[in-house]
Amino acid sequence: MSQNDKDVFDRREFLKGTAAFAGATAMGTLLPSALAQAQQAKLKIGLMLPYTGTFAQLGVAITNGFKLAVDERGGKLAGREIEFITVDDESNPAKAPENTSKLVQRDKVDVVIGTVHSGVVMGMAKVLKESGTLWINPNGGAGAMTGAMCAPNFFRTSFSNWQTTHALGKVLRAKGHKNAVFITWKYAAGEEMMEGFKEGFEKEGGKLTKELYVPFPQVEFQALLTEIASIKPDA
Repeated sequence: MSQNDKDVFDRREFLKGTAAFAGATAMGTLLPSALAQAQQAKLKIGLMLPYTGTFAQLGVAITNGFKLAVDERGGKLAGREIEFITVDDESNPAKAPENTSKLVQRDKVDVVIGTVHSGVVMGMAKVLKESGTLWINPNGGAGAMTGAMCAPNFFRTSFSNWQTTHALGKVLRAKGHKNAVFITWKYAAGEEMMEGFKEGFEKEGGKLTKELYVPFPQVEFQALLTEIASIKPDA
């Protein structure tokens, strides 16, 4: 591993490690003072994350990271003990509004933390915008959350889907690559990442020759890889 690669890796690990702490810190400092001073009431935190399916390991890692950050702060946030309410969102956008509504209306959570799948993020956004419930998104990159759907109670500790691939397009063009093929899952994050790359790449004079999609969460990429080989792109 080159020193540059090591620096990038170390930075990535640092960011992963601090994201959960940032979320915990946000709740300790952003909760309204009246809420923070509530007498003996537990702070109810809804963890709406994928615990089964393609993104299960991310859901588990985010949960463990957040709980570790809470433990390091003495097991309390804003001076209050914590009650966790966990929901498996199954990376299913269709279930997102109902799952979110249950956390807000039935369980009366003070904070919602989630999620990973961008489609689920969009399903959560309308409910949480209307309720005003504090929302910390540790991973899901759907651009609208902090764009068109943004609200004062929305906080993202990770990224938007556009960011990394837009920069990638510029870097590839700077390295001399003139044409490229983009392959991704056919869902919100994949499409937004493709658009970010296309914008960054073509702005610098590159050409996105082909957009290839696989339905989420399928992993049968072989036919498309064969097609890419026949196109012979620079990247």
